Amino acid sequence: MITWLAVYHVVEAMAPLYTAAVLGYASVRWLKAFSEEQCAGINHFVAIYAVPVLIFNMVSTNNPYAMNGRLVAADTLQKAVMLLGLVAWAAWESRSRRRRRSNGGGKASTASPLQWVVTAFSVASLPNTIIMGVPLLGGMYGAMSKDLMKQIVVMQFCVWYNVVIFIYEYMAARRAATAMDGTAKISPGSPGAAPSAEKIAPNDEAVVAAKRAHEVTVNIEITEVAAASTAQKDLADNTTTTVAKETSTDAEAEKASPPPAKSTAPSVRHIGLMAGKKVLKIPNTYASFLGLIWALIAFKCGIKMPKIIDDSLFTIQTTAVGLSMFASGTFIARQSRFVPCGYAIASVSMVLKFLIGPVVMLLASLAIGMHGTLLHIAVVQAALPLAVTSFVYAEEYKVHADIMSTGVILGIFISLPVTIVYYILLGL
Repeated sequence: MITWLAVYHVVEAMAPLYTAAVLGYASVRWLKAFSEEQCAGINHFVAIYAVPVLIFNMVSTNNPYAMNGRLVAADTLQKAVMLLGLVAWAAWESRSRRRRRSNGGGKASTASPLQWVVTAFSVASLPNTIIMGVPLLGGMYGAMSKDLMKQIVVMQFCVWYNVVIFIYEYMAARRAATAMDGTAKISPGSPGAAPSAEKIAPNDEAVVAAKRAHEVTVNIEITEVAAASTAQKDLADNTTTTVAKETSTDAEAEKASPPPAKSTAPSVRHIGLMAGKKVLKIPNTYASFLGLIWALIAFKCGIKMPKIIDDSLFTIQTTAVGLSMFASGTFIARQSRFVPCGYAIASVSMVLKFLIGPVVMLLASLAIGMHGTLLHIAVVQAALPLAVTSFVYAEEYKVHADIMSTGVILGIFISLPVTIVYYILLGL
Protein backbone atom coordinates (compact mmCIF):
# COMPACT_ATOMS: atom_id res chain seq x y z
CA MET A 1 0.00 0.00 0.00
CA ILE A 2 1.20 3.53 -0.73
CA THR A 3 2.59 5.21 2.36
CA TRP A 4 2.09 8.76 3.60
CA LEU A 5 5.78 9.36 2.90
CA ALA A 6 5.21 8.50 -0.78
CA VAL A 7 2.24 10.88 -0.89
CA TYR A 8 4.45 13.59 0.60
CA HIS A 9 7.04 12.99 -2.14
CA VAL A 10 4.31 13.43 -4.76
CA VAL A 11 3.29 16.71 -3.14
CA GLU A 12 6.96 17.70 -3.16
CA ALA A 13 7.01 17.15 -6.93
CA MET A 14 3.72 19.01 -7.47
CA ALA A 15 4.48 22.13 -5.39
CA PRO A 16 7.24 23.57 -7.63
CA LEU A 17 5.00 23.16 -10.68
CA TYR A 18 2.20 25.16 -9.11
CA THR A 19 4.69 27.74 -7.84
CA ALA A 20 5.81 28.44 -11.41
CA ALA A 21 2.22 28.47 -12.73
CA VAL A 22 0.99 30.84 -10.00
CA LEU A 23 3.96 33.15 -10.57
CA GLY A 24 3.19 33.28 -14.29
CA TYR A 25 -0.48 33.97 -13.59
CA ALA A 26 0.29 36.75 -11.12
CA SER A 27 2.91 38.32 -13.39
CA VAL A 28 0.33 38.89 -16.13
CA ARG A 29 -2.99 39.25 -14.33
CA TRP A 30 -1.96 41.50 -11.44
CA LEU A 31 1.59 42.77 -11.98
CA LYS A 32 1.24 43.36 -15.75
CA ALA A 33 4.92 42.43 -16.05
CA PHE A 34 4.66 40.73 -19.48
CA SER A 35 2.93 41.72 -22.69
CA GLU A 36 1.23 39.32 -25.11
CA GLU A 37 4.32 39.25 -27.33
CA GLN A 38 6.64 38.61 -24.38
CA CYS A 39 4.50 35.70 -23.19
CA ALA A 40 4.66 34.23 -26.68
CA GLY A 41 8.43 34.71 -26.62
CA ILE A 42 8.75 32.75 -23.37
CA ASN A 43 6.75 29.86 -24.83
CA HIS A 44 8.79 30.02 -28.05
CA PHE A 45 12.04 29.76 -26.09
CA VAL A 46 10.74 26.67 -24.30
CA ALA A 47 9.66 25.05 -27.58
CA ILE A 48 12.84 25.86 -29.54
CA TYR A 49 15.57 25.47 -26.90
CA ALA A 50 14.56 24.15 -23.48
CA VAL A 51 12.38 21.20 -24.50
CA PRO A 52 14.75 19.93 -27.24
CA VAL A 53 17.66 19.95 -24.77
CA LEU A 54 15.47 18.12 -22.24
CA ILE A 55 14.57 15.58 -24.92
CA PHE A 56 18.23 15.02 -25.77
CA ASN A 57 19.09 14.48 -22.11
CA MET A 58 16.27 12.00 -21.51
CA VAL A 59 16.96 10.00 -24.66
CA SER A 60 20.76 10.04 -24.44
CA THR A 61 20.82 8.84 -20.79
CA ASN A 62 18.39 5.96 -21.37
CA ASN A 63 19.90 2.54 -22.07
CA PRO A 64 18.24 1.38 -25.31
CA TYR A 65 19.60 -2.16 -24.85
CA ALA A 66 17.80 -2.66 -21.52
CA MET A 67 14.30 -1.49 -22.41
CA ASN A 68 11.34 -3.64 -21.43
CA GLY A 69 9.92 -4.93 -24.70
CA ARG A 70 6.45 -5.71 -23.37
CA LEU A 71 5.96 -2.33 -21.75
CA VAL A 72 7.14 -0.52 -24.88
CA ALA A 73 4.86 -2.72 -27.05
CA ALA A 74 1.83 -2.09 -24.81
CA ASP A 75 2.49 1.65 -24.71
CA THR A 76 2.90 1.73 -28.50
CA LEU A 77 -0.28 -0.29 -29.04
CA GLN A 78 -2.31 1.98 -26.76
CA LYS A 79 -1.20 5.14 -28.54
CA ALA A 80 -1.58 3.61 -32.00
CA VAL A 81 -5.14 2.45 -31.25
CA MET A 82 -6.07 5.88 -29.86
CA LEU A 83 -4.57 7.70 -32.84
CA LEU A 84 -6.07 5.43 -35.51
CA GLY A 85 -9.48 5.59 -33.86
CA LEU A 86 -9.38 9.40 -33.76
CA VAL A 87 -8.17 9.62 -37.37
CA ALA A 88 -11.01 7.35 -38.47
CA TRP A 89 -13.47 9.62 -36.66
CA ALA A 90 -11.91 12.69 -38.32
CA ALA A 91 -12.30 11.12 -41.78
CA TRP A 92 -15.95 10.30 -41.10
CA GLU A 93 -16.58 13.79 -39.72
CA SER A 94 -14.98 15.43 -42.76
CA ARG A 95 -17.18 13.42 -45.13
CA SER A 96 -20.25 14.33 -43.09
CA ARG A 97 -19.38 18.03 -43.25
CA ARG A 98 -18.91 17.90 -47.02
CA ARG A 99 -22.23 16.12 -47.38
CA ARG A 100 -24.00 18.72 -45.26
CA ARG A 101 -22.45 21.58 -47.22
CA SER A 102 -23.41 20.00 -50.55
CA ASN A 103 -27.00 19.71 -49.29
CA GLY A 104 -26.95 23.34 -48.19
CA GLY A 105 -27.66 22.56 -44.57
CA GLY A 106 -25.80 23.17 -41.34
CA LYS A 107 -23.25 25.74 -40.35
CA ALA A 108 -19.64 25.34 -41.36
CA SER A 109 -17.52 24.55 -38.29
CA THR A 110 -14.39 26.60 -37.78
CA ALA A 111 -12.39 23.84 -36.06
CA SER A 112 -10.87 21.17 -38.27
CA PRO A 113 -11.43 17.55 -37.16
CA LEU A 114 -7.63 17.15 -37.15
CA GLN A 115 -7.42 19.77 -34.40
CA TRP A 116 -9.60 17.58 -32.22
CA VAL A 117 -7.56 14.51 -33.20
CA VAL A 118 -4.25 15.96 -32.02
CA THR A 119 -5.83 17.48 -28.90
CA ALA A 120 -7.69 14.34 -27.81
CA PHE A 121 -4.66 12.16 -28.55
CA SER A 122 -2.35 14.37 -26.49
CA VAL A 123 -4.78 14.56 -23.56
CA ALA A 124 -5.48 10.81 -23.46
CA SER A 125 -2.06 9.38 -24.34
CA LEU A 126 0.81 11.69 -23.31
CA PRO A 127 1.16 11.62 -19.50
CA ASN A 128 3.60 13.47 -17.26
CA THR A 129 5.73 10.39 -16.59
CA ILE A 130 8.92 11.96 -15.25
CA ILE A 131 7.89 14.80 -12.93
CA MET A 132 4.77 13.16 -11.49
CA GLY A 133 5.29 9.51 -12.42
CA VAL A 134 8.68 8.88 -10.82
CA PRO A 135 7.80 9.96 -7.24
CA LEU A 136 4.24 8.62 -7.35
CA LEU A 137 4.94 5.20 -8.84
CA GLY A 138 8.18 4.94 -6.88
CA GLY A 139 6.11 5.09 -3.70
CA MET A 140 3.67 2.51 -5.06
CA TYR A 141 5.92 -0.03 -6.80
CA GLY A 142 9.51 0.72 -5.76
CA ALA A 143 12.63 1.92 -7.52
CA MET A 144 12.13 -0.29 -10.58
CA SER A 145 9.36 2.02 -11.78
CA LYS A 146 11.83 4.89 -12.34
CA ASP A 147 13.59 3.17 -15.24
CA LEU A 148 10.26 2.07 -16.71
CA MET A 149 8.93 5.64 -16.59
CA LYS A 150 12.04 6.84 -18.40
CA GLN A 151 11.53 4.25 -21.14
CA ILE A 152 7.98 5.46 -21.73
CA VAL A 153 8.99 9.12 -21.87
CA VAL A 154 11.80 8.26 -24.32
CA MET A 155 9.25 6.65 -26.64
CA GLN A 156 7.06 9.73 -26.31
CA PHE A 157 9.91 12.04 -27.24
CA CYS A 158 11.35 9.91 -30.06
CA VAL A 159 8.08 8.85 -31.69
CA TRP A 160 4.84 10.33 -30.44
CA TYR A 161 5.73 13.99 -30.01
CA ASN A 162 7.11 13.92 -33.54
CA VAL A 163 3.78 12.47 -34.69
CA VAL A 164 1.95 15.26 -32.86
CA ILE A 165 4.20 17.92 -34.40
CA PHE A 166 3.70 16.37 -37.85
CA ILE A 167 -0.08 16.77 -37.46
CA TYR A 168 0.39 20.38 -36.36
CA GLU A 169 2.66 21.06 -39.34
CA TYR A 170 0.24 19.26 -41.68
CA MET A 171 -2.61 21.52 -40.59
CA ALA A 172 -0.39 24.59 -40.97
CA ALA A 173 0.70 23.50 -44.46
CA ARG A 174 -2.89 22.83 -45.49
CA ARG A 175 -3.98 26.26 -44.29
CA ALA A 176 -1.11 27.87 -46.21
CA ALA A 177 -1.93 25.91 -49.36
CA THR A 178 -5.62 26.81 -49.09
CA ALA A 179 -4.76 30.47 -48.63
CA MET A 180 -2.49 30.42 -51.69
CA ASP A 181 -5.21 28.66 -53.70
CA GLY A 182 -7.76 31.27 -52.71
CA THR A 183 -5.36 34.09 -53.61
CA ALA A 184 -4.80 32.56 -57.04
CA LYS A 185 -8.55 32.45 -57.67
CA ILE A 186 -9.14 36.13 -56.89
CA SER A 187 -5.82 37.54 -58.10
CA PRO A 188 -6.32 40.70 -60.20
CA GLY A 189 -3.81 39.41 -62.71
CA SER A 190 -5.45 36.05 -63.17
CA PRO A 191 -7.48 35.31 -66.31
CA GLY A 192 -11.08 36.26 -65.93
CA ALA A 193 -10.47 38.33 -62.79
CA ALA A 194 -11.05 41.64 -64.55
CA PRO A 195 -11.60 42.85 -68.13
CA SER A 196 -8.32 43.49 -69.90
CA ALA A 197 -7.26 46.85 -71.29
CA GLU A 198 -7.29 45.53 -74.83
CA LYS A 199 -10.96 44.58 -74.53
CA ILE A 200 -12.02 47.93 -73.08
CA ALA A 201 -9.98 50.29 -75.21
CA PRO A 202 -11.68 49.94 -78.66
CA ASN A 203 -15.20 50.53 -77.32
CA ASP A 204 -14.02 53.44 -75.20
CA GLU A 205 -12.38 55.02 -78.24
CA ALA A 206 -15.56 54.65 -80.28
CA VAL A 207 -17.65 56.25 -77.58
CA VAL A 208 -15.18 59.11 -77.12
CA ALA A 209 -15.02 59.67 -80.86
CA ALA A 210 -18.79 59.79 -81.06
CA LYS A 211 -19.00 62.33 -78.25
CA ARG A 212 -16.34 64.53 -79.79
CA ALA A 213 -18.00 64.40 -83.24
CA HIS A 214 -21.35 65.19 -81.69
CA GLU A 215 -19.91 68.20 -79.87
CA VAL A 216 -18.38 69.52 -83.11
CA THR A 217 -21.66 69.07 -84.96
CA VAL A 218 -23.67 70.97 -82.34
CA ASN A 219 -21.21 73.84 -82.13
CA ILE A 220 -21.05 74.52 -85.88
CA GLU A 221 -23.71 76.94 -87.24
CA ILE A 222 -25.68 75.09 -89.89
CA THR A 223 -28.21 77.01 -91.88
CA GLU A 224 -30.06 74.10 -93.31
CA VAL A 225 -31.90 71.85 -90.88
CA ALA A 226 -31.94 68.98 -93.34
CA ALA A 227 -28.19 69.07 -93.63
CA ALA A 228 -27.85 69.04 -89.81
CA SER A 229 -30.24 66.11 -89.53
CA THR A 230 -28.40 64.19 -92.21
CA ALA A 231 -25.05 64.82 -90.53
CA GLN A 232 -26.32 63.60 -87.14
CA LYS A 233 -27.89 60.53 -88.76
CA ASP A 234 -24.64 59.68 -90.53
CA LEU A 235 -22.72 60.14 -87.29
CA ALA A 236 -25.06 57.83 -85.38
CA ASP A 237 -24.86 55.23 -88.13
CA ASN A 238 -21.05 55.37 -88.14
CA THR A 239 -20.87 55.09 -84.34
CA THR A 240 -23.26 52.13 -84.25
CA THR A 241 -21.30 50.38 -86.99
CA THR A 242 -18.00 50.95 -85.17
CA VAL A 243 -19.32 49.62 -81.83
CA ALA A 244 -20.89 46.60 -83.54
CA LYS A 245 -17.61 45.78 -85.28
CA GLU A 246 -15.63 46.07 -82.05
CA THR A 247 -18.18 43.93 -80.16
CA SER A 248 -17.97 41.27 -82.88
CA THR A 249 -14.18 41.38 -82.69
CA ASP A 250 -14.29 40.98 -78.88
CA ALA A 251 -16.65 38.00 -79.13
CA GLU A 252 -14.37 36.29 -81.65
CA ALA A 253 -11.34 36.98 -79.46
CA GLU A 254 -13.09 35.46 -76.43
CA LYS A 255 -13.98 32.36 -78.44
CA ALA A 256 -10.43 32.01 -79.69
CA SER A 257 -8.76 32.58 -76.31
CA PRO A 258 -8.42 29.48 -74.06
CA PRO A 259 -10.62 29.30 -70.97
CA PRO A 260 -8.99 30.43 -67.70
CA ALA A 261 -7.11 27.67 -65.94
CA LYS A 262 -8.93 26.27 -62.96
CA SER A 263 -7.04 26.44 -59.67
CA THR A 264 -6.76 23.01 -58.11
CA ALA A 265 -6.18 22.38 -54.42
CA PRO A 266 -2.90 20.64 -53.51
CA SER A 267 -3.10 16.91 -52.89
CA VAL A 268 -2.89 15.29 -49.48
CA ARG A 269 0.43 13.74 -50.51
CA HIS A 270 1.86 17.14 -51.42
CA ILE A 271 0.76 18.69 -48.13
CA GLY A 272 2.11 15.67 -46.23
CA LEU A 273 5.51 16.09 -47.90
CA MET A 274 5.52 19.77 -46.98
CA ALA A 275 4.75 18.94 -43.35
CA GLY A 276 7.35 16.15 -43.29
CA LYS A 277 10.06 18.52 -44.49
CA LYS A 278 9.16 20.99 -41.76
CA VAL A 279 9.27 18.27 -39.07
CA LEU A 280 12.75 17.22 -40.21
CA LYS A 281 13.99 20.79 -39.67
CA ILE A 282 12.70 21.44 -36.14
CA PRO A 283 14.95 21.08 -33.05
CA ASN A 284 12.84 18.32 -31.46
CA THR A 285 13.55 15.92 -34.30
CA TYR A 286 17.28 16.57 -34.16
CA ALA A 287 17.31 16.27 -30.37
CA SER A 288 15.48 12.92 -30.27
CA PHE A 289 17.51 11.22 -32.98
CA LEU A 290 20.87 12.65 -31.90
CA GLY A 291 20.09 11.52 -28.36
CA LEU A 292 19.22 8.03 -29.60
CA ILE A 293 22.44 7.81 -31.65
CA TRP A 294 24.50 8.92 -28.66
CA ALA A 295 22.76 6.41 -26.37
CA LEU A 296 23.41 3.56 -28.78
CA ILE A 297 27.10 4.47 -28.94
CA ALA A 298 27.59 5.39 -25.27
CA PHE A 299 25.95 2.31 -23.74
CA LYS A 300 27.60 0.02 -26.27
CA CYS A 301 31.11 1.40 -25.80
CA GLY A 302 30.78 2.47 -22.16
CA ILE A 303 31.62 6.13 -22.68
CA LYS A 304 30.21 9.21 -20.95
CA MET A 305 29.29 12.68 -22.07
CA PRO A 306 32.10 15.20 -21.45
CA LYS A 307 31.34 17.20 -18.30
CA ILE A 308 31.63 20.57 -20.02
CA ILE A 309 28.89 19.57 -22.50
CA ASP A 310 26.77 17.83 -19.90
CA ASP A 311 26.78 20.88 -17.59
CA SER A 312 26.00 23.23 -20.50
CA LEU A 313 22.99 21.15 -21.48
CA PHE A 314 21.88 20.86 -17.84
CA THR A 315 21.74 24.65 -17.54
CA ILE A 316 19.22 24.86 -20.39
CA GLN A 317 17.17 21.74 -19.68
CA THR A 318 16.38 22.76 -16.11
CA THR A 319 14.39 25.70 -17.47
CA ALA A 320 12.08 23.47 -19.54
CA VAL A 321 9.56 22.35 -16.92
CA GLY A 322 9.53 25.53 -14.85
CA LEU A 323 9.10 27.86 -17.82
CA SER A 324 6.49 25.54 -19.34
CA MET A 325 4.36 25.84 -16.22
CA PHE A 326 5.10 29.57 -16.08
CA ALA A 327 3.88 29.91 -19.67
CA SER A 328 0.76 27.93 -18.80
CA GLY A 329 0.07 30.37 -15.95
CA THR A 330 0.52 33.39 -18.21
CA PHE A 331 -1.86 31.85 -20.74
CA ILE A 332 -4.63 31.37 -18.18
CA ALA A 333 -4.08 34.93 -16.91
CA ARG A 334 -4.74 36.27 -20.41
CA GLN A 335 -8.10 34.50 -20.66
CA SER A 336 -11.45 35.86 -19.52
CA ARG A 337 -12.05 32.97 -17.10
CA PHE A 338 -9.95 30.53 -15.08
CA VAL A 339 -11.14 27.50 -17.08
CA PRO A 340 -10.76 29.02 -20.57
CA CYS A 341 -12.10 26.05 -22.52
CA GLY A 342 -15.33 25.87 -20.49
CA TYR A 343 -16.43 23.32 -17.92
CA ALA A 344 -18.08 20.98 -20.44
CA ILE A 345 -14.96 20.54 -22.57
CA ALA A 346 -12.79 20.41 -19.43
CA SER A 347 -14.95 17.54 -18.14
CA VAL A 348 -14.63 15.65 -21.43
CA SER A 349 -10.84 16.11 -21.39
CA MET A 350 -10.68 14.77 -17.82
CA VAL A 351 -12.67 11.70 -18.88
CA LEU A 352 -10.27 11.17 -21.78
CA LYS A 353 -7.27 11.58 -19.50
CA PHE A 354 -8.28 9.58 -16.44
CA LEU A 355 -10.71 6.99 -17.86
CA ILE A 356 -10.37 6.36 -21.60
CA GLY A 357 -6.57 6.47 -21.67
CA PRO A 358 -6.01 4.04 -18.75
CA VAL A 359 -8.73 1.65 -19.97
CA VAL A 360 -7.21 1.47 -23.45
CA MET A 361 -3.80 0.91 -21.84
CA LEU A 362 -5.24 -1.91 -19.73
CA LEU A 363 -6.68 -3.63 -22.81
CA ALA A 364 -3.46 -3.12 -24.79
CA SER A 365 -1.36 -4.52 -21.93
CA LEU A 366 -3.59 -7.59 -21.63
CA ALA A 367 -3.38 -8.09 -25.39
CA ILE A 368 0.44 -8.04 -25.18
CA GLY A 369 0.34 -10.58 -22.34
CA MET A 370 1.44 -8.36 -19.45
CA HIS A 371 0.47 -9.22 -15.89
CA GLY A 372 1.43 -8.53 -12.31
CA THR A 373 3.35 -5.42 -11.26
CA LEU A 374 4.31 -4.51 -14.82
CA LEU A 375 0.63 -4.40 -15.81
CA HIS A 376 -0.19 -2.24 -12.79
CA ILE A 377 2.61 0.22 -13.59
CA ALA A 378 1.46 0.50 -17.21
CA VAL A 379 -2.11 1.34 -16.23
CA VAL A 380 -1.31 3.74 -13.38
CA GLN A 381 1.17 5.74 -15.46
CA ALA A 382 -1.53 6.17 -18.11
CA ALA A 383 -3.63 7.93 -15.45
CA LEU A 384 -0.94 10.53 -14.75
CA PRO A 385 -1.76 14.16 -15.62
CA LEU A 386 -1.18 15.65 -19.04
CA ALA A 387 2.45 16.40 -19.89
CA VAL A 388 3.16 20.12 -19.76
CA THR A 389 5.12 19.81 -23.03
CA SER A 390 1.81 19.21 -24.81
CA PHE A 391 0.65 22.67 -23.77
CA VAL A 392 3.87 24.22 -25.09
CA TYR A 393 3.26 22.79 -28.56
CA ALA A 394 -0.44 23.63 -28.52
CA GLU A 395 0.35 27.24 -27.67
CA GLU A 396 3.15 27.38 -30.25
CA TYR A 397 0.83 26.20 -33.04
CA LYS A 398 -2.27 27.97 -31.63
CA VAL A 399 -4.40 24.81 -31.52
CA HIS A 400 -6.65 24.35 -28.45
CA ALA A 401 -4.09 25.75 -26.02
CA ASP A 402 -7.01 26.51 -23.69
CA ILE A 403 -7.84 22.81 -23.40
CA MET A 404 -4.19 21.87 -22.88
CA SER A 405 -3.61 24.47 -20.16
CA THR A 406 -6.74 23.29 -18.35
CA GLY A 407 -5.59 19.68 -18.70
CA VAL A 408 -2.22 20.50 -17.17
CA ILE A 409 -3.43 22.64 -14.27
CA LEU A 410 -6.52 20.63 -13.27
CA GLY A 411 -4.91 17.32 -14.15
CA ILE A 412 -2.17 17.71 -11.58
CA PHE A 413 -4.79 18.31 -8.87
CA ILE A 414 -6.94 15.36 -9.90
CA SER A 415 -4.19 12.86 -10.68
CA LEU A 416 -3.19 12.00 -7.10
CA PRO A 417 -6.58 10.66 -5.91
CA VAL A 418 -7.26 9.03 -9.30
CA THR A 419 -3.97 7.14 -9.41
CA ILE A 420 -4.47 5.97 -5.83
CA VAL A 421 -7.90 4.61 -6.82
CA TYR A 422 -6.34 2.74 -9.75
CA TYR A 423 -3.61 1.43 -7.44
CA ILE A 424 -6.20 0.04 -5.03
CA LEU A 425 -8.43 -1.45 -7.76
CA LEU A 426 -5.54 -3.16 -9.52
CA GLY A 427 -4.36 -4.63 -6.21
CA LEU A 428 -7.68 -6.30 -5.45
